[in-house]
Amino acid sequence: MQFDQLKRREFISLIGGAVVWPIAARSQQPGMPVIGYLSGRSPEAEASFLSAFRKGLEETGYLAGRNIAIEFRFSDGQDDQLPSLAADLVRREVTVLVATDKLSAVAATSTTTTIPIVFGAGEDPVGLGLVASLARPGGNATGVNVFTTELGPKRLDLLRELAPNAGLIAFVVNPASSIAVRQAEDLQKAARALGQQILVLNASNEKGIDEAFATIVERRVGAILYGASVFFQVHRDLLIALAARHSIPAMYEWREFVTAGGLMSYSSNRTEAARQVGIYTGRVLKGAKPADLPVMQSIKFEFVINLKTAKALGLKISDNLLSLADEVIE
Repeated sequence: MQFDQLKRREFISLIGGAVVWPIAARSQQPGMPVIGYLSGRSPEAEASFLSAFRKGLEETGYLAGRNIAIEFRFSDGQDDQLPSLAADLVRREVTVLVATDKLSAVAATSTTTTIPIVFGAGEDPVGLGLVASLARPGGNATGVNVFTTELGPKRLDLLRELAPNAGLIAFVVNPASSIAVRQAEDLQKAARALGQQILVLNASNEKGIDEAFATIVERRVGAILYGASVFFQVHRDLLIALAARHSIPAMYEWREFVTAGGLMSYSSNRTEAARQVGIYTGRVLKGAKPADLPVMQSIKFEFVINLKTAKALGLKISDNLLSLADEVIE
């Protein structure tokens, strides 16, 4: 077994409690329910969501290793692997299937109509075909809808206040995402209303990231805004490092980018959403049917600023931005 795989198993054990990766490492107690945990992210990018998810589970009386087991599957941003990973969990007859992003949820609901599914999705669950309606899901799936793709214009407003002299702002999207075109159109519309020049760039692999930054440097882009994408979450550290290397302010999707050294983020409160996914999972384990659990809408938002990064970039954060921030990292 390779050393990096050993390190990853150690990491998952620290954040996930009783983990089956990918085959049971030890005998589980007879009759112990098994949660199949499916994510399009990497284990490292999933860490904060998983921690909050476990807290929600514990609130309903479930603790990994004591009265439940969790079997994890991560696609590391390789979306085409999700259907086979979902199918593997279904073959193992997990008690409930948890899907923590949009494409994982789609893969899960496309694979089974009998195993209960609890999802955390960043796009309209009805539009995705995950549920019949938010109030009455009607099938074997329910969960939490977080707002992320809709927040592009708000992120643009905040970025413009930080960098009012940025003549050109790059909007980087993952073209492999089904919502990339819509995200770009929405942001361009918002930019036109503000008189802001926007340069839309694509990146769906590491080569694409390098090419996007080459264009950013060549075009003397004043600031960067990232679209919603699991791929960007998986490559978080690379994006942050490139922004620092080229001294360009950037606005990201999730708080985790900022705690890792990025400049700013604006998003739904992922901690609260993940906790609710854990609570719903616990309720399903106790016998509740997904069809009877309304899809919850995430209504808490958080704006996070890293002052240390701002200082390194030579930026002064206005008093207004500081007053708007839910969290300031110093």
